[in-house]
Amino acid sequence: MTNSNFSNYKNGRRHQYVGGLARKSPVRLQIPSSGHWHVAIDMQGLRGSTRASVRVLPSPLPEIREAPLNSVPGLVRDVPPAVSDDAEAYDVFISHASEDKDSIVRSLAEALQGRGLAVWYDEFTLRIGDSLRRKIDAGLARSRVGLVVISPSFISKGWTNYELDGIVTRSVSGEQILLPIWHEITKQQVMDFSPSLADKVARSTAMHTVDEIAQEIFGLLRE
Repeated sequence: MTNSNFSNYKNGRRHQYVGGLARKSPVRLQIPSSGHWHVAIDMQGLRGSTRASVRVLPSPLPEIREAPLNSVPGLVRDVPPAVSDDAEAYDVFISHASEDKDSIVRSLAEALQGRGLAVWYDEFTLRIGDSLRRKIDAGLARSRVGLVVISPSFISKGWTNYELDGIVTRSVSGEQILLPIWHEITKQQVMDFSPSLADKVARSTAMHTVDEIAQEIFGLLRE
């Protein structure tokens, strides 16, 4: 009760309160406003005694909000990679394990392509007879963003590590943006695989939808 209501309560006058009949403890009461409040245990004329204590709980912490990609230093680059006149340039290169195609990668590639971005993704780019390593090397060299879908399947493969090494090398030299996407994996698993990779700005499919990730990447590249 507020000060005035508590005074009315003690003097048997009409009063207002927050609470009601409690049949078990503990009891949590949400105070509707800040100020000085009194807690009263009213036995309603029943015989007996009770012990009570009060603990003030802090208000809920504010919601965690991730910084947008375009606010993170090193994730914004004005100049696209230099390529020869007859070479095709890409906005995004997607490195992934084939086991993750159906669950995330294909839909992400389509969402990025649907927003008008040029996407290097094997199902879009490779043709029968192509040299896989040569195509990957060319795609890496001509892409602005190296999108790496980190998953348990990804970290268990040697071939994906080859792609990751290329992306990391280019990101260190400033030639390419490295953006990890965590998929069905914990931070501890990523840290065990690569501590430096675990420290990178990333997006997780546990917290973001495919469309949200695609839209954020689109906004980053089209600013």
